[in-house]
Amino acid sequence: MENVAIVWFRNNLRLHDNETVVKAIAKADVIVPVFIIDSTLLATTKMGMRKMGAHRAKFLLEAVTDLATSFEKYGVLLQVFVGDTAEILSNLAKQYQAKAVYAEGYPTYEEQNLQESVETALWKQHVPIVWDEGNTLLHISDLPFPVAQLPNIFTEFRKACEREVRIRPIAATPKQIPSMSLPSTVIPSLLQLGYKPEELNEVEKMPNRQFFIGGETAALAHLDKYLWQSHQIQTYKQTRNQLLGTTYSTRFSPWLALGCLSARQIWHQIKQYEHQVVSNESTYWVIFELYWRDYFSFVARKFGNTLFLKGGIKNQPIANKLFKAGIERWKSGNTGNAFIDANMRELLATGFMSNRGRQNVASYFVKDLKQDWRIGAAYFEEQLLDYDVCSNWGNWNYVAGVGNDPREDRYFNTYKQATMYDTNAEFIKHWLPELTNLPASLAIKPHLLTKEEQNQYGVIVGVNYPKPLVNVY
Repeated sequence: MENVAIVWFRNNLRLHDNETVVKAIAKADVIVPVFIIDSTLLATTKMGMRKMGAHRAKFLLEAVTDLATSFEKYGVLLQVFVGDTAEILSNLAKQYQAKAVYAEGYPTYEEQNLQESVETALWKQHVPIVWDEGNTLLHISDLPFPVAQLPNIFTEFRKACEREVRIRPIAATPKQIPSMSLPSTVIPSLLQLGYKPEELNEVEKMPNRQFFIGGETAALAHLDKYLWQSHQIQTYKQTRNQLLGTTYSTRFSPWLALGCLSARQIWHQIKQYEHQVVSNESTYWVIFELYWRDYFSFVARKFGNTLFLKGGIKNQPIANKLFKAGIERWKSGNTGNAFIDANMRELLATGFMSNRGRQNVASYFVKDLKQDWRIGAAYFEEQLLDYDVCSNWGNWNYVAGVGNDPREDRYFNTYKQATMYDTNAEFIKHWLPELTNLPASLAIKPHLLTKEEQNQYGVIVGVNYPKPLVNVY
């Protein structure tokens, strides 16, 4: 009897640098690759938001389609399902008489609940599950300290890791993948997953639709272009706070979030680039950002479910009074604060927002609107193409003041930020066309328009552009 292993793909939708796949091939005679869209991903949360909005769902389906295409080149059919993950894997293990299931494990609350359900279902059939790690740059076993002793300050973590941890080599892409005769399965459409036709139209009209295509193929092509073709990496430090265009940041994050691109692949490519072309502050700063991503993952491991509680990892709750109308205006980009509105409309239209924008809209939501930060985090979870549970909730902990941030009362003055980073109001006018005719200073602060200026420029505050929800000075 053949030794059959099921490889359960989660947020590791690639064949390059995939230790889970490599280990399964080494241990089994044949593998059965499986991807499951768990029913919970299609549900609505207690915060009233969906777990996964249409933008992210489309990106995910593209990534799964690309993975299926990659497997077909090996003569293997990726098995795709929608439903209860534990039940599906249990049935597959029984059907194929699998000896083991291989998968990546994740440290966060909901993901671990799912893992426990899968383990329980497989245990009943005496089928072990082999957990692996591959979502981070650093392996947890390589850290210079136990996770329980993870430094509470990022700089201490980074310096220790840079000094003491050797980045592991990339796992080789398989030359052959032994499998068996498997049935064809259908990758569902957005419509079949329950997304509305009008949502699909909006997704198709997305301004950066051609830029963000899900999957390993697009991810590796983008990495190659960013480093070796355009050499944009050489100026990352100088451009990373820009707001418009497709070249100001690395844009790696959506592919990293689904594991279409591995952090180690990026690191090794940058090191090769530094050796062959140039090593400067910008090339280092991209690696610096990978360490930040890792840090949030290890913080999640250290603090567990407290990351998602109102008091955060500091257990320091903030008093809030629910402002439903304000929340809805924040989500739709109609707060009357032009910089906030431009960023929120970009998120709604594209599923993406710059890092500078994310910090500002989060600060505004928590510090100016004084709303429960978890509502903002849940909305980001629904909307962001690059939603990563550890980075998203970790960053919201920071902004809300309930994370392990060494700075007390981190606050962003949004008007000052707009003046610094959108001096000519190009970003604001791009996403708020109703403000196009205004001089830059007034586009940043349209609430300061006099009646004469409102008539002159055709911007009537409270009519075709909203009055501010709150005053920000």
